[in-house]
Amino acid sequence: MPHTPTTDPTTSVPNTVGALRPVTALLVANRGEIARRIIRTCRTLGLTSVSVYAPGEEDAAHVREADAAVALPVPEGGGPVDAYLDPDALVEAARTAGADAIHPGYGFLSENAGFARAVVEAGITWVGPPAEAVEQMGSKTLAKKVAREAGVPVADALDPAEVRAEHLPVLVKAVSGGGGRGMRVVLDLADLSTEVEAARTEAASAFGDPTVFCEPYVERGRHVEVQVLADLHGTVWAIGERDCSVQRRHQKVLEEAPAPGLPEEVRERLHRAAEDLATAIGYTGAGTAEFLVPVTDDGLGEPVFLEMNTRLQVEHPVTECVTGIDLVEWQLRVAEGEPLPKEGPPAPRGHAIEARLYAEDSREDWRPRTGVLHAFDVPATDTSFTPLTEPGVRLDHGVEAGDEVGVDFDPMLAKVIAVGRDRRDALRRLSAALAGARLHGVGTNRDLLVRSLRHPLMAGAETRPEGLHTGFLTGDRLTELALPLATPATEDLAALAASLASVEAARSTATVPSGVPSAWRNVPSAPHTRRHTTSDGREITTEFRSVRGAHLPEQEDVRVLSAGAELVVLEVRGVRRAFEVHRVPGERPDTTGSVYVESPLGPVALVPVDPLPSPESRVDPGALPAPMPGTVTAVDVEVGERVAQGRILLRMEAMKMEHRVTAPAAGTVRELPVSAGERVGAGAPLAVLDYGTNTEPTTDHAPAGEEGTNP
Repeated sequence: MPHTPTTDPTTSVPNTVGALRPVTALLVANRGEIARRIIRTCRTLGLTSVSVYAPGEEDAAHVREADAAVALPVPEGGGPVDAYLDPDALVEAARTAGADAIHPGYGFLSENAGFARAVVEAGITWVGPPAEAVEQMGSKTLAKKVAREAGVPVADALDPAEVRAEHLPVLVKAVSGGGGRGMRVVLDLADLSTEVEAARTEAASAFGDPTVFCEPYVERGRHVEVQVLADLHGTVWAIGERDCSVQRRHQKVLEEAPAPGLPEEVRERLHRAAEDLATAIGYTGAGTAEFLVPVTDDGLGEPVFLEMNTRLQVEHPVTECVTGIDLVEWQLRVAEGEPLPKEGPPAPRGHAIEARLYAEDSREDWRPRTGVLHAFDVPATDTSFTPLTEPGVRLDHGVEAGDEVGVDFDPMLAKVIAVGRDRRDALRRLSAALAGARLHGVGTNRDLLVRSLRHPLMAGAETRPEGLHTGFLTGDRLTELALPLATPATEDLAALAASLASVEAARSTATVPSGVPSAWRNVPSAPHTRRHTTSDGREITTEFRSVRGAHLPEQEDVRVLSAGAELVVLEVRGVRRAFEVHRVPGERPDTTGSVYVESPLGPVALVPVDPLPSPESRVDPGALPAPMPGTVTAVDVEVGERVAQGRILLRMEAMKMEHRVTAPAAGTVRELPVSAGERVGAGAPLAVLDYGTNTEPTTDHAPAGEEGTNP
């Protein structure tokens, strides 16, 4: 049941945010997917929308779709991200465009109390909670204190300097922000100082606050959060809960509502705790209280409060889809002073699951990837950016085909949300939508998402809730789930389809006598030979003969039914299979480009092997190239220093995350061509090692290990 006001709302408003007047023009102090989401609701409500953008984003989708847009200045010595972190510049942009309200979205300054105050002091309506509530919940340590005083069960917080062996394992967490930034698992006390410093560096870069703390690390837990919505008259709603337990390196990957297999008494306890906390701090607008429910051999343990996000969550669409509530619309209504309906929030109907689609490479330790999106299409999509209450697929995306995924911002490309009559229906719809998506040009986590959604433990979470927890994507299971959807046999068929399509494409552009069949040769006994490499480096050689216009592949039990430049149909062991072929030319005339082959058997990315490759310059075998464009934040070694395998040589920041460059083998540092603060491009030499010159390092440094997945 919702909390009700203790005062008469007609005579006393317990909590006031900004000027209680109708909003006419809204500035969205954000970018990408969330900016487009908010702009869509503005369009529905008839409000003027105003976007902001950093240099280089002039043609971004969130800029094109808004009614007006204002360029943000980049502070001296800063980058595009810094443009979104200047409260004064954002307030001035609102004044310039005539906006009378500001919505912060999520990330950037969405949980910055100073920004909230600056907006209100400028006489502009702040579409968010009061600055005092943001301040109390913005510090995770202070939030735990406030929650404890409100009677909410809380996990202990430890000062890193006070952590002892008996406290291990612990999780180092940034006091500010979220999204898995600034988190490190510490299993050995000897690693504590290194991990604390790394967490501080990442937190400072992502949130502008290097403060961290420690809390007990729970290896297996259910991450369950409660969506709250509160008005200016004292009414607080708990609008159901979401399960966000499927995480990788503390970052949520899959989210769903309602939480599967959650006992009713636990669900009610979480809802009441979230309402009590929101009431205690005078909260208004949309927010989320996050809890950890330990998973034991006997089931689920006692929930503890983790933190409160005083903003809209990335995963808010699943709540919208099972309740029909447009949360952005109600954020605006609350900011205008409208009370929540007395009858309380609607009960959830059906089930919704969201998958976060990231540009990253599983073969390179999940490093973010950059490049041009040559194709971006989810054919199963029924709607975008709006609540979907009937079974179907919703797509909230910040990119379009042709966009370049750069290094400055988060690597999330889109959120794909499926709504089903029940959980099984939603799982099936979402996995099919992702498997059928066309994603060309940049590596993604799509295969991991599909395999995770189809895993037996995922399907059985309603009856076996202990099988779904924050350790789901770790160890051997993560390795298994990250395998490509396409098998080697499928890759062979895709290579054949790509070869046939290339022949047809060449014929369509060549000048040949009329009536000459495709791939006609004067020596019919000589087969066509094509070679391709797969994304994991496997080389595939394809051979086929062309006789009187018919293509005859060398592969057994394979027959070519038809072949075109973009579609090849094969009969494989008596089963008809269609393969769509999309060719992308190389960036330079001397490069071969890529070929993407789509079929129900799984997507395959191929690179044609040039039969006459151009000479390549010699590469120093000891050189370590930059895995992506970014900024060097620290150099941990010196020239002449002997290092062990796994030793951290330097650190880079890219896509708001820290990336460690380590020694692949023991050796001596011969060159360090970069320094801290320097921006480098992909492939730029970062360090040069001479290998085999030692077996023992001069200093004792632990190798960088994979982080855990505790929230």
